[in-house]
Parts: sequence; C-alpha cells; structure tokens
Amino acid sequence: MKFSILGALLKKEVLLMKRNPFIPKLVFAMPVMVMLILPLVANLDVKNVSIAVVDNDRSLLSRRIVADIDAVESLEVTAMPASFREGMALMENGGIDVLLTIPADFAGNLRTAAPKLDLRSNGVNSTKGMLGGQYVGTSAISTINGWIAESGIEPHADVASIVNLYNPTLDFRNYMIPALMVVLLIIICGFIPTLNLVSEKESGTIEAMNVTPVGKFTFVLSKLLPFWVVGLIVVTVGMLIGWGVYGLVPAGNIGLVYLAAILFSLVMSGLGVTIANSSSTMLQSIFVMFACIMIFQLMGGLFTPIDSMPRWAQCLTYAVPPRYFNEIMRSVYLKGASAADVMSQYLALAGYAALFFLTAAVSYRKRS
Repeated sequence: MKFSILGALLKKEVLLMKRNPFIPKLVFAMPVMVMLILPLVANLDVKNVSIAVVDNDRSLLSRRIVADIDAVESLEVTAMPASFREGMALMENGGIDVLLTIPADFAGNLRTAAPKLDLRSNGVNSTKGMLGGQYVGTSAISTINGWIAESGIEPHADVASIVNLYNPTLDFRNYMIPALMVVLLIIICGFIPTLNLVSEKESGTIEAMNVTPVGKFTFVLSKLLPFWVVGLIVVTVGMLIGWGVYGLVPAGNIGLVYLAAILFSLVMSGLGVTIANSSSTMLQSIFVMFACIMIFQLMGGLFTPIDSMPRWAQCLTYAVPPRYFNEIMRSVYLKGASAADVMSQYLALAGYAALFFLTAAVSYRKRS
C-alpha cells in the first residue's frame, strides 16, 4: 500500500464531502437536533403519580412518611381512604396509580420487630405503576431509616435500604443520552459511505477509479478513514450538548469514548461500503441499510435492556456490534469504567471493524 496514493484518495474524499451541501449539514445539524429533542420526547420517567395512603397507624412517623412522599416532585398523595377496601376501589376505578397501606402501631413495632408496609401498584399502565411504586417505596424506606437513626432504635437486619448507584436521580435522560450518540453514529457513519459509493456508481465516476492501478484495499480504506473524523465530530457535538444542556458528563476517561467512537465508525462505514458494493441503485442500498439499522437499534440494547429479551434473542445480540459500543458508552458515562473494565467490548469492536473492512475490500470488484 502506497501512502502517497492513500493520501491523495483521502484528499479527494474530503473535497467531495465538502462540495456536497448536504453532508456537512447532516454531520452537524443532525446531532444537534437529535440531542436537543429526543431526550425530552423519548422519556420513560413518570410524572404525576397518584397515590392513596391508608394510614392505620396515625402516628407522627406515618404522617411524616405521607408528607415526604407528597414532597417528591413526581408523586402526589391524592387520597387518604379510611380502609384498604376503599383504597382498592379507587385503584379499580383508575383513580390512583399506587396504594400504600401503613399497618396499625407501625411506629411502635419498630422497636421490637420490622413491620412491613403494604405497597400495591396499578399494573394497567405497567411503566407508571412499576416506577411509581419504586419511587414510593424508596421515599418511605428513606423516611423510616431516618426515623430509626434519630430515635436511636437498634435497626433490624431486615430493614431495607435502597441506594440507586450510577444514576442516583433515576433520570431516564442519563440512560438515553449515551445511547443517542450510538444511534447517530449508526445512521451517519452507515448511510453516508453507502450513498456516496452508490452515487458514484450511478453517475459513472467510479469507472475512472476502476481503470487505475489503485489496489482495492487502498481504495476501501480511503472510503473508511474519513469517518474517523465524522465519528469524532458527532460524538463531540453530542457530549457538548449533553454537558451544556443536560449537565451530563462522562464519569470516566473521555479518551475511552473517543476510542470506541473511532472503532464503531469503522464498523458502520465498513458495513456501508459492503452494502454499496452489492447494490446497483441508491434505493436498493437504502432499503438494505435501513433493515440493518432497525436490527441494530432494536437488538443493540439502545432503548430496551438486553436482559429483558428472551434467551435466544440475548444470544443473537452478541452478533450485533452496537451492543458493545453501547455498553462502553454507558459504562464510561455512568459508571466511570476503566479501559480494563470494558476491554472485551473494545476487542469485539476491533474484531468487527477488521471483519467489515476485509469484507468491503473483498466484495469490491474493479471493472475494466
């Protein structure tokens, strides 16, 4: 491979991208629009959870539990039914999302035992019921533990304590923002090289390259390397918006994010060139790339946890490259993971990058 030839080809690719009025706008405008709008719209945080509390204790502690729950921004105590039956009637009629029952003599029994609160959620809206119930339980346990500490009561072994690690506020945006950067790289670094190469086929300009002595590996590498820069730009714009607008910054080394972005950019651009090599029209390449992107987004753990998928689907996700990039992004962003912690994911991405590069080079056919 002659580096002078590779340099000339890279210069050509950069000039073609700059002369195309659509690509520079896409590289900068799309990350801005996605990072500003989607975290606000695609949000699974629950708001205005309606709660009924059956207070059979009527002690200072029970009133404090109710007050603390009502003080949570997303929770609202809307009813204080006199009995459990009245509370269940409210839930059956859709009037409340969560029913909390405080047993009689709850505060007094804390000194001799660990009495249990009865917490029931409305499962019709499963997301709101599940998360709302978790919010109520977290608030109640925090209040009880604070009461125990203030009263000097010896805590019992079965008194629960809930601590939310890595995302203490349970803000869904913190979970979504790293995944959105993955989605941006999937779309931009996958579609642009595909459309570029197919457009050259349709216009006939690629025939001039086919009659030159440029090797296929050099030619394919010149198509992939510019997307190192594209991937870095997209991730940089995403991180700046995440920091400036949402206050989210990587807990780990920022260099790990950039390294993963480079590898994943090569993965997606290699896949794009491979698809372009097998496509004769732009419409055909768009349909094939769109199918791949849909699979990547649905099975890469971007919007739904992989652990919640069926076992057979979980096994299939190991063949989906975004799974590894997504794990790196969330681990570095939220957990502050080190390179050693995510080394297996880096190796998987590097393997897929090499595989798609070789596939793109082998599938490219020069025509005389």
